Amino acid sequence: MYDMAVVGGGPGGYVAAIRAAQLGMKTVLIEKEPTLGGVCLNWGCIPSKSLLRNAEVLRLIGDAQRFGIAVGDVRPDYAAAVDRSRTVVDRTTRGVAYLMRKNGIEVRRARATLRSEQVLALDDGGEDVRAQQIILATGARARSIPGVEIDRRRVLTSREMLETRTIPPRAVIIGGGAIGCEFAYVLAGYGSKVTVVEMLPRLLPQEDEDVSRELEKAFDRQGIQRRTGTGVEGVESGERGAVVHLQGGEALECDLVLVAVGVVPNVEAMGLEEVGVATGRQGIAVDGLMRTSVPGIFAIGDCVGPPLLAHVASAEGVVAVETAAGLEAHPLDHVQMPRCTYCIPQVASTGYTEQQARERGVEVKVGRFPFSASAKAQAAGDATGFVKVVVDGATNAILGTHMIGAEVTELLPEMVMAPALGVTADTFERFVHAHPTLSEAVKHATMDAVGLAIDI
Repeated sequence: MYDMAVVGGGPGGYVAAIRAAQLGMKTVLIEKEPTLGGVCLNWGCIPSKSLLRNAEVLRLIGDAQRFGIAVGDVRPDYAAAVDRSRTVVDRTTRGVAYLMRKNGIEVRRARATLRSEQVLALDDGGEDVRAQQIILATGARARSIPGVEIDRRRVLTSREMLETRTIPPRAVIIGGGAIGCEFAYVLAGYGSKVTVVEMLPRLLPQEDEDVSRELEKAFDRQGIQRRTGTGVEGVESGERGAVVHLQGGEALECDLVLVAVGVVPNVEAMGLEEVGVATGRQGIAVDGLMRTSVPGIFAIGDCVGPPLLAHVASAEGVVAVETAAGLEAHPLDHVQMPRCTYCIPQVASTGYTEQQARERGVEVKVGRFPFSASAKAQAAGDATGFVKVVVDGATNAILGTHMIGAEVTELLPEMVMAPALGVTADTFERFVHAHPTLSEAVKHATMDAVGLAIDI
């Protein structure tokens, strides 16, 4: 009998297993894939960021003359970029396997099915796993849309895209969220003619509207086309290419179609109904401490629904384990979770957008700081974008931060911690930021919201 069984070895599952082992629990981790790390490490966050870095380096080389550097003939090798991404993945997943051994966590390679609140049947031919408590961290998989068959030849999901070793001359990306925008930048950077189709009125529709508009301007400069406010009626795929049929009658001819319209939770054939674990439209139903409807069974990560982010899954894993151990755990504030998109320019945000704050009836004040006014951004040669801070006009509480520009994903921690610690916009003047740094923009934008801006 184990103290804890974790089903799923992604960022939620393996973190939960480690935390359980740290608390002295005899722990088993069950993962059906050959390597640990889940979609994020194997077919998502990590390999895609490697390819994004390659595309960024290629862009910098192409822009070298502006920095006083002469370069000769540049011959990009996308296959080599993919090889590098797989090397990064291999190193990262081997690191996770090492952490399992270091923490004394048994790993079973199998698919698990609930038999009761304390029994999991595995398809590896071995004995059932019996555990006092169970955490389900089964993740999610790519979603498709009616009229679009993912044939994994011309019509791909992000997983197949990460294995593709050639750049298509023409690509259509269905979905203008984070995944779609990141791949648009990579493909366009390597010379593909890219069109992004998004059903909602703008790219990154979950982000602040001002940020979306700034990204669209940047994509225009990069030659990335878009069709926003437009749905897809169907896709024809053949030997010589594909045709994407849009609402309104337009047809986009291309060589490759990437479907990036979100994911669906992995909750089928797990024995949930038989054991009585409640589910909903977004996945397994849980409370703030990640408890399901069955005592002793917890669920975390993408299988419980948004926000579908690796770091959220990891944090939920810790909450679940500490609750299972009888410790005082605290529900997560999902609104203030950091959100990142790693195309160039990068997009980073936390908290409420300006529109969401106004819809809540809040008297809103907004502060801004453009990177064109940042000495560090100018010196680095990329002053695109801005920082925007949304503040409660009555209390000066920081409700949300929204950024677009070079390396803005590295500026988020301060603006995640500030609301959690009760730091208000009018107290930011006390915090000295090093000069010259990009982080000064966060301070200046926050102070601008309360009329205390100095450098703009």
